Amino acid sequence: MAESEMSVRSCRELWTILLGRSALREPAQIEAELDRHWDRLHQGLSYYKPPSSSSAGKVKDNKDVAQPLKDFGLRISKLLGLDEQQSVQLLQCYLQEDYRGTRDSLKVVLKDERQSQALLLKIADYYYEERMCLLRCVLLLLTYFQDERHPYRAEYCNCVTKLEKDLVRSYQSQFEILFKSEAPTWETHGNLMTERQVSRWFLQCLREQSLLLEIIFLYYAYFEMSPADLLSFTKMFKEQGFGLRQTNRHLVDKSMDALVDRIGYLSSLILVEGMDVDFLHKCALEDSTEQHQFSGASDVIKEMDQLLLTFGDIPHHGPVLLSWVLLRHTLRPDESSPVIRRIGNTALQLEVFKYLSTMLKGLGVSGNNCTASTAKMCIYGLLSFVITSFEEESLQSEGVPTQCSHLIDAACEVLSAPSLAEVFWEMKPNMGLGMILDSAVGMFPHKIGPLLQLLTALLSNKSTVKKVYNFLDKMSFYTQVYKHKPNDIISKDDETLWRRQTPKLLYPLGTGQTNLWMPQGVLGQVMIGGEQGYMVRWDYSYSSWTLFTCEVEMLLHVVSTADVIAHCARVKPILDLVHKIISTDWTVSDCLLPLTSRIYMLLQRLTSVINPPVDVIASCVNCLSVLAARMPGKVWSSLHHTGFLPFASNPLTSMAQCVSAEGMKAGNYGNMLVQIEQPRGEYAVTIAFLRLITTLVKGQLGSTQNKGLIPCVLLVLKEMLPTYHKWRYNTYGVRERIGCLILELIHAILNLSPEGEDQGSTPTLQSLCIYSLANTEAGQAVVNIMGVGVDTIDMVLAAQPSSCGSEGPGQILIQTVKLAFSVTNNVIRLKPPSDVVSPLEQALTQHGGHGNNLIVVLAKYIYHKHDPALPRLAIQLLKRLATVAPMSVYACLGNDASAIRDAFLTRLQSKTEDMRIKVMILEFLTVAVETQPGLIELFLNLEVKDGSEGSKEFLLGEWSCLHVVLDLIDSKQQGKYWCPPLLHRAALAFLLALWQDRRDSAISVLRAKERFWGNLTTPLFGTLTPPSDTTEPCVLETCAFVMKIIGLEIYYVVSGSLQQSLKDGLQKFSNAQRYEYWSQYVKSLVCHVAEMEEEGICSFPETQMLISAWRMLLILSTSHSDVMHLTEDSTKLKLFMDVLDGTKATLMTPMSVPCLRLGSMMATLLLILLKQWRGVVATAPDILSPLSLILESVLQADQQMMEKTKAKIFSALISVLQIQGLNGGDISHLPQLLLSVCETVKDEALVLIDSTRHMSQMGDTTEDEDSMETDSPRGPQKDQRDGVCVLALHLAKELCRTDEDGEHWVSVMRKVPVLPSVLSAVELSLRSKHNLYFTEAALHLLLTLARTPQGAAAVAGAGVIQTICLPLLSVYEVSSNGASQSFSRKSQDSACWPGVYRLCMSLMESLLKTLRYNFINEALDFVGVHQERILQCLNAVRTVQSLACLDEADHTVGFLLQLSSFCKEWQFHLPTLLRDVQVNLCYLCQTCTYLLHSKKMLHHYLQAKNGETLPPAPLAKSQPRPPQTPSKEAAGGGEREEAEQKALLAVQCSLLKILSKTLATLQHFTPDCCQILLDQCMDLAEYKTLFVLSFTTPAFDPDVAPSFGTLLATINVALTMLSEMEKKKEPVSLSIASLASSEEIQALKSLLMFTMENCFYVLISQAVRCLKDPSILPRDKQRLKQELSSELSTLLSSLSRHFRRGSPSSPASGILPSTQSKPPTPGSKASHEGQEPFIQLVQAFVRLVQR
Repeated sequence: MAESEMSVRSCRELWTILLGRSALREPAQIEAELDRHWDRLHQGLSYYKPPSSSSAGKVKDNKDVAQPLKDFGLRISKLLGLDEQQSVQLLQCYLQEDYRGTRDSLKVVLKDERQSQALLLKIADYYYEERMCLLRCVLLLLTYFQDERHPYRAEYCNCVTKLEKDLVRSYQSQFEILFKSEAPTWETHGNLMTERQVSRWFLQCLREQSLLLEIIFLYYAYFEMSPADLLSFTKMFKEQGFGLRQTNRHLVDKSMDALVDRIGYLSSLILVEGMDVDFLHKCALEDSTEQHQFSGASDVIKEMDQLLLTFGDIPHHGPVLLSWVLLRHTLRPDESSPVIRRIGNTALQLEVFKYLSTMLKGLGVSGNNCTASTAKMCIYGLLSFVITSFEEESLQSEGVPTQCSHLIDAACEVLSAPSLAEVFWEMKPNMGLGMILDSAVGMFPHKIGPLLQLLTALLSNKSTVKKVYNFLDKMSFYTQVYKHKPNDIISKDDETLWRRQTPKLLYPLGTGQTNLWMPQGVLGQVMIGGEQGYMVRWDYSYSSWTLFTCEVEMLLHVVSTADVIAHCARVKPILDLVHKIISTDWTVSDCLLPLTSRIYMLLQRLTSVINPPVDVIASCVNCLSVLAARMPGKVWSSLHHTGFLPFASNPLTSMAQCVSAEGMKAGNYGNMLVQIEQPRGEYAVTIAFLRLITTLVKGQLGSTQNKGLIPCVLLVLKEMLPTYHKWRYNTYGVRERIGCLILELIHAILNLSPEGEDQGSTPTLQSLCIYSLANTEAGQAVVNIMGVGVDTIDMVLAAQPSSCGSEGPGQILIQTVKLAFSVTNNVIRLKPPSDVVSPLEQALTQHGGHGNNLIVVLAKYIYHKHDPALPRLAIQLLKRLATVAPMSVYACLGNDASAIRDAFLTRLQSKTEDMRIKVMILEFLTVAVETQPGLIELFLNLEVKDGSEGSKEFLLGEWSCLHVVLDLIDSKQQGKYWCPPLLHRAALAFLLALWQDRRDSAISVLRAKERFWGNLTTPLFGTLTPPSDTTEPCVLETCAFVMKIIGLEIYYVVSGSLQQSLKDGLQKFSNAQRYEYWSQYVKSLVCHVAEMEEEGICSFPETQMLISAWRMLLILSTSHSDVMHLTEDSTKLKLFMDVLDGTKATLMTPMSVPCLRLGSMMATLLLILLKQWRGVVATAPDILSPLSLILESVLQADQQMMEKTKAKIFSALISVLQIQGLNGGDISHLPQLLLSVCETVKDEALVLIDSTRHMSQMGDTTEDEDSMETDSPRGPQKDQRDGVCVLALHLAKELCRTDEDGEHWVSVMRKVPVLPSVLSAVELSLRSKHNLYFTEAALHLLLTLARTPQGAAAVAGAGVIQTICLPLLSVYEVSSNGASQSFSRKSQDSACWPGVYRLCMSLMESLLKTLRYNFINEALDFVGVHQERILQCLNAVRTVQSLACLDEADHTVGFLLQLSSFCKEWQFHLPTLLRDVQVNLCYLCQTCTYLLHSKKMLHHYLQAKNGETLPPAPLAKSQPRPPQTPSKEAAGGGEREEAEQKALLAVQCSLLKILSKTLATLQHFTPDCCQILLDQCMDLAEYKTLFVLSFTTPAFDPDVAPSFGTLLATINVALTMLSEMEKKKEPVSLSIASLASSEEIQALKSLLMFTMENCFYVLISQAVRCLKDPSILPRDKQRLKQELSSELSTLLSSLSRHFRRGSPSSPASGILPSTQSKPPTPGSKASHEGQEPFIQLVQAFVRLVQR
């Protein structure tokens, strides 16, 4: 790929590593880097050598570098005057780090003169940056090597110890070389060295000088300077004029002034530090001055004297002269006092104190704060000693009394260093700077400013706050100035002491207000007296805090008079002090309440005057910001009334009104901004205002206050954000700060949690921001900020004096751009979805010409190296845009695409790159896989192998992201610093995206890589920490991704084609018992989530992902167990029980939403495993009990969420009952479970009733219109096959079935009114013909109940007949013209309304069978109501032989069979119907016999009636097979024939069942055999003749009446079928035996015997009735006897033969639940004497006939 890690680190990379911004963050790694590079640091700039012929020769001989690069390296060497080898190295580093093209474009650039010149200049800039970074590294070491808080202090310290010995000498000589070096010219450095380049060179030269001096200064702050060194430095700086006498000073332009000043400051500081004034002071105090290094260096002192006498023409000389005066004065006070005096005067004439404060300010603004604070320490020592040694008056040169204020300024600057304030308070008060404080106190309160300025500087932490507060609280002097002597004073003669005669109020304020009261008799010392006026210091004790309150009150009084300016000058220091105190230590704020509470009034008064004092107002607002951080509500309510903030005059109702700013007033602040701040170009109030509003927003006020802030935020969005960059500014950097603050405010609003905002219809702060940014010019302003671009940022950073500072303009610009990224990202994320593309999205995604669109700008932030967060946030925004915006990122990148790809990959590959950038790049690519096809192809960079068109084999290109990804998942890399878990996770997420998106080209390349599957699956073989101590939740995701990839691979790839290495991995997974491990782990994870619910779960998404992946693997393993090697039943059982435990753990916490989510996932898995692993589950321990507990818990949870989960649990319970029954299950759970289920059924039924009613009210009018549907509650309560209600009914049915004696069921019924609600719902459903599945399930339940006497009684008692009888009519329509339409040909397995009718029929049959006489009236009602359908159905068998139709006939005859037991009642109530039924049954008997007799005819009918397809429902209904159409059956003719035969067989079986039941029913309509044979006086009229006297074979014609021939034919058919079943020796023909199983054959045989038995019975009974009937002619009777005799004899002989072979005995109650009270045959109880009882009966009858 690219040149791998460079063997030589660039200085910038080294600097990044030392700062701790890289992937190398361990102290040992930092130490190793320092060890490797300490020599380079030691050499400093002399590390870069000048060109030499030997080096050029080495470059020429180097074979590893391409020739064009060598040539270009020589050009670099010429331009920069740099060693040839280093030039080539520099070029390589540049190409690796900063080159913005591809490797291919480089070749073009090097050949093209113009482009190569541009590249040369860029490399020159890179080289300058490298030199700076080298010095910055040394500076960094010196800054922190003694800072205990720094993490790498020890490592830095070791390195400094190594560098120490001649570091300064070498750096000093480098400094000399720099300031003496001649500027390069085009003659010496080639024609690229233009004026502009020379200026750039000189700027660099000044920067390096400044950095070198900074290093030397910091060095001497820690190490002592010898007198000789001081002399040599003094000479060197004099020669160089403290930076002002540069060799090339003709090149200095205005922009370089700051640098030249800095060089002067640092030169001056080095000399002061070299004199070691601090130590000198210490020696002086201890009277041991001889210890100072200068005490013995008299010759150096003399030379220095001479040198310094020549100083005085440059301000930088001042501090040097001053400290020399101190040194001479302390060490040799007797000698040469005139020299000292001269030097001292010169120093004062140079205004040394003013210079000191300017210098410290200058150092503090830019650059390294450590340098500034070290300088302050140095100057502190100087000032302390000066003030201790000399009188204050002597420090004021003639006519310059302002020295005193400069001295205070300088003291304030010095004291702002962090630790000095504490040092100050620990000193004696009359020492050093304490004396300045004393003199300031002496002037107080005549001059408030100086004292407060000093005290404000002395506030650094909480302990100093208390000291300052107490200091001001106990003042003992009160200084006043009088123009004339007042009257109420008694004075001494010499006017030095005054005394008050009367007490006096010090402030002219009204009564009752805070005031100071000076009592009578107070003495005052007159400090200055005379004609000009008097200054008196009264000896009076008071608290300054009271005085400050009075001052503020005074200002409020004079606010509209001319005195306001003078008073403002007095109040501003007070406000600044208050601000500093409360921001340092909040606890004091209560004591300051008198002041802070008056700020609101001050704001109100000051902002409404004509020319408001801006600085005081800004101070007020700053104070309020600090207060608002602690008590936002109070500040807001008080501010609200001041009129300072913008406000709305009308209540805000709509977004449009808000955005148009209708009725909004700008408030006093808004007016100030426009009228004062913008024209002046000073924005103190604006900055304070923005901070205040941000603080209020962050304070999470209630929604009403947030509404009040809307006008303020709107002002920012409408008036400030779009235009702030065009305002006038006096100071550099303010514009950037305002932009940053505006975005901070918006950022805070967008990050408000939704709870803080009520979701009403009126706009909230957040919705207002989102709308404004998306739709107004505010959004465009943010886009413009993001569009600043990486080049501008680099330029601003390069222009900074030193890029360490955290507050430089470059850092603020970076911060602003980062905020803009974050704000845009949040706006897109939170924007409500709409069809219209908002202007913001348009601006973000439009394709501008010339590559100036925003996408390119965002992508190019990858080139930014200073702050790793900037490129990271840019990529994050790109990721968001790639997901939501309809555009191709690849197209937007245009020509830059490849170069940007290379930059992304270079950073992704780098071992030292910050890990979070790498993760973000991978996340971006992961999103791109799905949404950005072009871009991902670019990054995958796959090349077709062999180049032949047809072949589709791919190879990885040089610039493919897969190289990095493969490295990251390599098991050998895990745990190394450049592959932390988060990065590993991101790599796997990317791979998963490839698999999910089916990127076959990439996947095929990956599969082919050796060790790919091994590396990929490594995480699954690790051992994770238990869930309670897991620290890295991303590891869970890592494992989840691996599982998902494996799952997808197994699912999509045919098992034969799977890679061997993957198969081996899966085998190993199984062998290593990883299934058990992961199952256990997932269970513990789920249980952990359930336990931790109260504390909240930190890693819930990761947990959910792992469980989802594990679930996918297990589900796959049920269908791919061969590949996945999950075959052991014991393992499966363990996995199943773990899933069950996990489900139980989560669903038993019904209040927690996360747990219920996980529980729902687990329940799905449980259900699938139950269905797929039935065999395993059958052997499992009790599953019912935990499931019952789960059900109870789920029923208590939030219903809407748990709808699906409930269904799953019901379904699981049904499966368990079907698999295990109650075997061994704890029966004690049954009552509770029944109760839960019945409760559910009842509730669901009631809901169903409501929704069905609602639908029927909506009526049919709205069927077509969707618009109305939205209101109906139909949504949740749809009737589905797997709906909760239906499943609950099925479960109730299963439970009733297991509860055989019905005792539990009855007790539950008493508690819960299930039946009434179910029956009402069924009735409504039948009437409206809705809720098919519910009705069917309910009927199944009733049917199950009806099988036990208790249950049947309950069902009947609940009014089942009212529910079903009449409403059932609406389910079918009876057609008058024959039955063909009303009988569907649908397969009987799918749910349908005819099925419901059949179920009702079965229910009636079951109830009648169980309840007998108690139900007869209801049964007769039912028959009466549905008689037409019943008769039609009996007739229909002749015309429709579909299984559904036959099924209905079967049910109908079954019901009639039960009813036929009650002939007398029937005859009494419905005589006509009875006759019709009898006739129809006889005809039905004839039809069935005919169809069974002629198979071919039946086959033909089936084909003709059912179209081509046959309904191939085999006997075993449990396995429905898909219908096969002959058109598709080209090859398998045999299969088709077999299917047809099976279909035929199914129809035959149905017909046989109908026939047997019909005959059993007819048996009840014909006289009892025994009775008619034996009873002579029987009333024959009671029984009608059913069969006519004819012996023809049955015809398929409704006009031919059923006759005795029909019955004989029936017996014949049955006998034939019996014989057929015995023939097993015919392998060729498709006999019944070959089509059905042995149990089915046994059942068929019994059915045939039953049919014959009943047929004989009916035949004999009818024959005897005919013979006894006087109305029949004797001739006919004779014929009857003859025919029957011959036919029956034949039949008997056949039968005897059959029985001798051994056939089943009569099953009278075998298949059909026959309920006759009398036995079917008289001899049924007799023992078998080799003959069947019914044969004996027939033989007896034959004998009777033959008589």
